[in-house]
Amino acid sequence: MSQSSPSGTRQLPSTRDISPSLSFDFPGLRVGIAEYNEGPTGVTVFHFQERAFAVVDSRGGAPGSMMTEALAANFGKFVSAIVFAGGSAYGLEAVAGVTAALLKSGAATQRWGEVAIVPAAVVFDFKGRANTVYPDRDLGLAALDTAQEGRFLCGARGAGTFVHVGSYFGESFMERSGQGAAFRAFGPTKLAVFTVVNARGVIVDRAGKVVLGNRDPQSGLRRSVATELRNGRLTNGPVQTYGGLTDSTTLTLVVTNRELTQPQLQRLAIEAHSSMARAIQPFHTSRDGDTLFAVSTADCATNDPDLADLSVYAAELAWDAVLSCVPTTLPDA
Repeated sequence: MSQSSPSGTRQLPSTRDISPSLSFDFPGLRVGIAEYNEGPTGVTVFHFQERAFAVVDSRGGAPGSMMTEALAANFGKFVSAIVFAGGSAYGLEAVAGVTAALLKSGAATQRWGEVAIVPAAVVFDFKGRANTVYPDRDLGLAALDTAQEGRFLCGARGAGTFVHVGSYFGESFMERSGQGAAFRAFGPTKLAVFTVVNARGVIVDRAGKVVLGNRDPQSGLRRSVATELRNGRLTNGPVQTYGGLTDSTTLTLVVTNRELTQPQLQRLAIEAHSSMARAIQPFHTSRDGDTLFAVSTADCATNDPDLADLSVYAAELAWDAVLSCVPTTLPDA
């Protein structure tokens, strides 16, 4: 099936939506999603109503992203939104819909310093489906149109509509995952982590147990990749794999309202991203496009908790966000 801006296929969130969700208190941050069910594939948009300060930390060996270089330059440090999308490199088209909508709404203009800056990253969500449906401009428009404060839909929604984990030994070992989130407030300081987990590795809980991915199709058992390698399992079995852009990728956004300098925000991003290797094993492989954005809305000037403690909290929330991607109903191990 070829892609041609399908119409009438958007699955938009509603008050009757039964998807698990996270409620959070972060004024000025709006989250929207839109999906093409016939993919399935989707988009998740994080819209900052006031321009926010951003950095990026790219670790995977196969990132699929745009505008990340601009974040390293002074003129590009402010963002209007962050976009996560399925569809691999094709899904970057959805960003055009978001930027066009921001311009049309007046949230951005044609004047220097007021142009919509929308960094984005994509996941390869073609594994397990034969069609070529991807998030396009229309889906980006639809996602921004649904954006609202205070609610994030978890599971197989938005950019996490058709993502998997645990494909290290082939696609017959992988399991469906999704997108997840975690939030915590420390007095006036707010901290949120949002993630889309589409990893070659497995998801590990805080007790060290593999809870999703690398499920043996014969025994139903889930084991760590390291354990399987020690037991002699090979990665070059008969299962078909893909070598395309961002074959497997975890996309993450850390948002705080704390007033931080660029080096401080970059350090927060690095520490949070590094910590996620506890939850996803292995992480940052040559076939992963792991990318983390860190954003500060800079409307809280307190220093409590300090940066060191804030980074630890961000790391813990990142683990919580990954675990919230795990479906509530799973096949027996």
